[in-house]
Amino acid sequence: MKKTFVTIFVLLLVSGLLISACAPTAPAPEVEEVVVEEAVVEEVVTVDPLPQGQELANAYAGMYDGTVVSMSGPFTDADAVKFDESMVAFEEATGIDIQYEGSKEFEASITIRVDGGDAPDIVDFPQPGLLGTMVAKGQVIDLNGVIDTAWLKENYIQSWLDMGTMNGPDGPMMAGVWGRANGKSLVYYPKAEFDAAGYTIPETWDELMTLTETIATDGDTAWCIGMESGAATGWAMTDWVEDVMLRTTSLENYDKWVAGELPFNSPEVKNALSYITAVWFNDDYVYGGQASISTTFFGDAPAPMFDAPPSCWLHRQGNFITSFFPEGKVAGVDYDFFYLPPIDAQYGKPVLGAGDIYAMFNDRPEVRAVIQYFSTGDSVKGWIEAGGAISPHNDSSLDWYGDPVTRKVAEIILNADSFRFDASDLMPGAVGAGTFWKYMTDYVSGSIDQEAALQQIDDSWPTQ
Repeated sequence: MKKTFVTIFVLLLVSGLLISACAPTAPAPEVEEVVVEEAVVEEVVTVDPLPQGQELANAYAGMYDGTVVSMSGPFTDADAVKFDESMVAFEEATGIDIQYEGSKEFEASITIRVDGGDAPDIVDFPQPGLLGTMVAKGQVIDLNGVIDTAWLKENYIQSWLDMGTMNGPDGPMMAGVWGRANGKSLVYYPKAEFDAAGYTIPETWDELMTLTETIATDGDTAWCIGMESGAATGWAMTDWVEDVMLRTTSLENYDKWVAGELPFNSPEVKNALSYITAVWFNDDYVYGGQASISTTFFGDAPAPMFDAPPSCWLHRQGNFITSFFPEGKVAGVDYDFFYLPPIDAQYGKPVLGAGDIYAMFNDRPEVRAVIQYFSTGDSVKGWIEAGGAISPHNDSSLDWYGDPVTRKVAEIILNADSFRFDASDLMPGAVGAGTFWKYMTDYVSGSIDQEAALQQIDDSWPTQ
């Protein structure tokens, strides 16, 4: 009887435990929701926002430690290493791992990834045209809701914001922020000989033409010019056209010209050409004369500037041209450069160039933090110090530049009243890298007149 009672008691005890185990409990999701909601409230209240946005402040507070942000772009080899190294300080400060993947076939590969729904979190575009195509498809996050607009206006001149604004399905949006820049509106000269001759740096276009005539009167040719570049022959002339367009008409007209809304055969383009041909088509001003321009390799064009004495004295080109200078020539000693002067004062001091624009494709807090960081000069500081980058950010410092040439280019860009991309890079490929190059070459060589050249380019514009 005692054993039976114990047995029954044990069975009842076990049954009670089983029933208790099977009894319903408070749903776990409700608990998690409370925790998540409390965390969000605490996050906003306890971390003061930075000018760029709340998420960047949260990142520096360690709230996204252990997260990963994927990136893609054209940086490869040494550039990829410099980019990765420039991100180390931010990664260590925030715990965010920025995983960058570069490709030499970037334009093709990124289109496949984005169209296939496999977009990286952030993409670096070396030219804004391809980004504009993706913006129009609604594939890009509008940064107006990600980065504080007051900060953007503070840290970029308006031109950078204008170039970053593109048309999406719902209208204009901020498609990206600019990370790097380079300038083309530069005129190089042989410094020691230039100073010894008593020549002075021109501040206006009239002064530039006076200098050109003075050098001719002294028995020399002022300009070193060449435009031969294999299949790309002609781009050196198009750069001149773009630089002068910025100095003789409005930014609105320049943008319309890029978009095909202002014809090549327009008074504005013809006016710009008149300033160029006054130099290019005068054999007293150009080394080798007009006939030599279309057959002289662009990289060889500045070489006579280093003859003793110089055979030509002035060469307009981007900052990359120094890699074609004779070995051993020292910046600030053997050569220097000045800003290509303005023409019409109402258009200020524009700069022609290029740059990298970073766009956001996936919206997560850690991605927002990184894109906010890219809107600061600090994001490119490490690359500047390593060499090979110029910052468009107003909060960057010229003290970061170790190379005097790059520092001076950076100063010109930061002091510019406006900035625009190379027009031929933005136009449809059939025009910008096709007929614009070709017919400007034909025009310079004398095989076609101006009217016919401009009309041929207009006729080649793709129809919608």
